[in-house]
Amino acid sequence: MKPIKKEDIKQDIFDLYDDYAHNKIDRRSFIEKLSLYAVGGLTVGSLLSFVSPNYTDTLLVPKDDLRLSSEYIRYRSPKRGGTIKGLLSQPANNTKKLPGVIVVHENRGLNPYIEDVGRRTALEGFISLAPDALSPLGGYPGNDDEGRAMQRKRDKNEMLDDFIAAYTYLINHPKCTGKIGVVGFCFGGWIANMMAVKIPNLLAAVPFYGGQPSAEETAQINAAMLIEYAGLDTRVNAGWPDYENSLKSNNIDYTVHFYPEVNHGFHNNTTPRFDKKAADLAWSRTIQFFTEKLV
Repeated sequence: MKPIKKEDIKQDIFDLYDDYAHNKIDRRSFIEKLSLYAVGGLTVGSLLSFVSPNYTDTLLVPKDDLRLSSEYIRYRSPKRGGTIKGLLSQPANNTKKLPGVIVVHENRGLNPYIEDVGRRTALEGFISLAPDALSPLGGYPGNDDEGRAMQRKRDKNEMLDDFIAAYTYLINHPKCTGKIGVVGFCFGGWIANMMAVKIPNLLAAVPFYGGQPSAEETAQINAAMLIEYAGLDTRVNAGWPDYENSLKSNNIDYTVHFYPEVNHGFHNNTTPRFDKKAADLAWSRTIQFFTEKLV
């Protein structure tokens, strides 16, 4: 059987995967609906394998990259999760203080993709911290399906407090200048928005396809905002007009980009929703934004 290519997959399958990845349907319903597209040589197994994350050979920055110093640390979140594990990364042999960036995972814990994003961020001259909101439940379990199930057991506002505690840890780190931003993806995009709401001294936030704050919450934002959306992501994009009105009415420093004809998750290079052109452009804009606002 010839390998499946992205162009062989109907948009309906990407939409179906989005529903599954965001807990709109359970795994059994996902498989049943996916079977409707198993025609013309495509099997359910091959479709499932194609749309599932590939963490084997997609890392852009190896775990043992000699350009970096990366280690798992634990910090306190006394109001919520207790002790939270996170991946702390910075340039190797760093002797000076650097601006900090918190990297926030999707709705499945600190998986290899998000760890990789943390290392990518550090390579750009930042000290990055990528926390695992599943720490109170034992941490990311090694696969995304179990990770999603575990994350559903936690309250999102409690997890928000755990990421706010990461800001406290990073701002007190001896290698951090105290100038801190946040980048988050999907669930992490909502966290990035809400950290901008909740942390008066946060300087910069980059939510990728994240849920939006209310009008009342938006009025509390002091951070500069770089907001990234996928053109085909009608579910998340529906909240943008109201968010934009609130940003404008409160004179908040924001820039928004819509990347046409790409799906929710386009930055995640471990799934076929990945779009390299859009991802590279969005990431270059992210790093430029953090450099302007934090350095």
